[in-house]
Amino acid sequence: MYKQTLYKILKNHVDPKVLKRTNRYKKWEHGYNEDHDMVVISTTGEIGEVYEIQNLKIALPKKNNIQVFDSDKWERKELPKALKKIKTVFDWREYPDDFKEMWYDYIDEEFKRREEGFWYINKGKPTYITGTHYMYLQWSKIDVGKPDFREANRIFFIFWAACVADSRCYGMSYLKNRRSGFSFMASGETVNMATISTDARFGILSKSGADAKKMFTDKVVPISVNYPFFFKPIQDGMDRPKTELAYRVPASKFTRRSIVSTEKNEELAGLDTTIDWKNTGDNAYDGEKLKLLVHDESGKWERPNNILNNWRVTKTTLRLGSKIIGKCMMGSTSNSLDKGGANFKKLYYDSDVTKRNSNGQTRSGLYSLFIPMEWNYEGYIDSYGLPVFDTPKKPAKDPHGTKIKIGVIEYWQNEVDGLKGDQDGLNEFYRQFPRTEEHAFRDEAKSSLFNLTKIYEQIDWNADIKNSGIITQGNFQWINGVKDTKVVFNPSNNGRFFVSWVPPLELQNKVVAKNGLKFPGNEHCGAFGCDSYDISGTVDKRGSNGALTGLTKFSMENVPPNHFFLEYIARPSTAEIFFEDVLMACVFYGMPILAENNKPRLLYYFKRRGYRGYSINRPDKIYNKLSVTEREIGGIPNSSEDIKQAHAAAIESYIEEYIGLQSTGNYGDMYFQRTLEDWAKFNINNRTSHDASISSGLAIMACNKNKYRPNPQVERKIYNLGFKKFNNKGSMSKIIE
Repeated sequence: MYKQTLYKILKNHVDPKVLKRTNRYKKWEHGYNEDHDMVVISTTGEIGEVYEIQNLKIALPKKNNIQVFDSDKWERKELPKALKKIKTVFDWREYPDDFKEMWYDYIDEEFKRREEGFWYINKGKPTYITGTHYMYLQWSKIDVGKPDFREANRIFFIFWAACVADSRCYGMSYLKNRRSGFSFMASGETVNMATISTDARFGILSKSGADAKKMFTDKVVPISVNYPFFFKPIQDGMDRPKTELAYRVPASKFTRRSIVSTEKNEELAGLDTTIDWKNTGDNAYDGEKLKLLVHDESGKWERPNNILNNWRVTKTTLRLGSKIIGKCMMGSTSNSLDKGGANFKKLYYDSDVTKRNSNGQTRSGLYSLFIPMEWNYEGYIDSYGLPVFDTPKKPAKDPHGTKIKIGVIEYWQNEVDGLKGDQDGLNEFYRQFPRTEEHAFRDEAKSSLFNLTKIYEQIDWNADIKNSGIITQGNFQWINGVKDTKVVFNPSNNGRFFVSWVPPLELQNKVVAKNGLKFPGNEHCGAFGCDSYDISGTVDKRGSNGALTGLTKFSMENVPPNHFFLEYIARPSTAEIFFEDVLMACVFYGMPILAENNKPRLLYYFKRRGYRGYSINRPDKIYNKLSVTEREIGGIPNSSEDIKQAHAAAIESYIEEYIGLQSTGNYGDMYFQRTLEDWAKFNINNRTSHDASISSGLAIMACNKNKYRPNPQVERKIYNLGFKKFNNKGSMSKIIE
């Protein structure tokens, strides 16, 4: 049974007494609440449930005025016939007051729902949709007529409402699947915001100018045209413009007071609000001020256009000084990494709400949201707008009455199985219909240094078997905190180490003493590779991580052969903590380590602590050819081109032999996804960011160091010992002169 959820409800996130008291006086303010670290999207002064969506805490309005439809699900209500013939606010003014009075409550309620959102019963459960979502469902026209309610879109609009309410946020970066409805939802929000804004500018960008124009003419304009008169301002120019939609005369909020007091000759103030589109380019909208920027297909910008460069420019259009005055709604599937996907991937991960600067902003200023394809795949959404994950015992029905006979998970897996022989085709399918973020950013098989087919086979296999049960997270510690005794492994959800195998008790902490020095007792069982660092902190507080990887080799011991058993990719607060972590792992497993000696502090730390015997000398040189430093601390330089090539070749060879689907029909037992993903994107000419690849490659080299041992050059000399040579042909032997 599929059990993933897009959000979780935080029970008692706000103290019940505080919640009750503040609700009573309607004191909850719209926006970010620092005391409770949550974004309040309610505009009523009252809040109810607190959702957590992709690590962002969002306070919903309190349940109120819950609508019950006869069908127990969302129903779009048609505009009353008496109001259908009224096209503009000017037409409305021509009607008598008693007619207006009849429709006052109806119109006012629609404005209220637009502002506060809407509660209704869906499949027996109270369900909240935002005002924007309500406007989209109730009053927007899309290519198939009217939009259907989808639970995935409900979560999307709630998250978007939080982005709008949060004064620290520039908007959202939405990673989506194909045909998820983003373009229509973004168009609906554009029209919704534009029709209530004064002296504002709304912009649209896409992967090309033609795409932006199409979104404007085929989505934005029809939605605007089909708004009911009480929401629709009078527009300037053509009914269906091609380049700019200009709102001049607003639709008034219809109140009894305005009905009574309005005079026919009264002039209404103009909105002076426009919606337009621009050709794709780094400097589009540069120097302008925008209330909303819609970024469609942001993951498909190809050279020379660059979404990162564009965002650096257009971000300034959304602020005045430090104050954010506009928002960006960005959404896309991803191209392959060399076709714009890499830039969008960086922008997406730079929008992680858990990583903020001192001003409370993410690196990009946006908030990232990913909704897996199974939540929003057309044809597998039932009449309640809920995904049909698992194959039902009896067919479900979609909103149009079509039977759904299998679940979306089974359908997706069938598609994947059918593409197993076509890795590029499979990767494209993953990008279009991703179930994970990793799927969304899958690269082309031909673009990798290593066999990407095998790497992705292993990644997918690991995901299928839910390898969390195989890998244990934790930390190493000295027993009773006494250094240089014995080390134990303590499982912890906050641990820096990930291990898939620990040695049996008889092999743990195995050390050999020679001439007062310590040497690893299990060198015949495996080794570690390490990409270290020397400086605790960096100016930007980022820096690369330290990485440690453990690999076994074939032995007669009770040890799984050629198995990566440990992964450590972290940057603790001080370098010394990292050094001690590495040392404890080596001691616990009783295995040596091959580390880069161009960052020597780790190796000097080992020597100072009496563990020089654990540091492997560079295997490509005989001892007499080692430098003074290399003899002192061991290790291998990373500057040599020969070493770089040998290192990459070591990984390549291991992947070919042990990763992915084997000739036996079994899959490899390499379970560390971060390392696999690092291999997939490894760049030999820019190794700095590939910590996992560096350490894992060194581990492979350490376990196969005999391969790199140089052959000693022996000079052969010929010595004359004075013996005569004879020619024995014929009947007489003759001396050969």
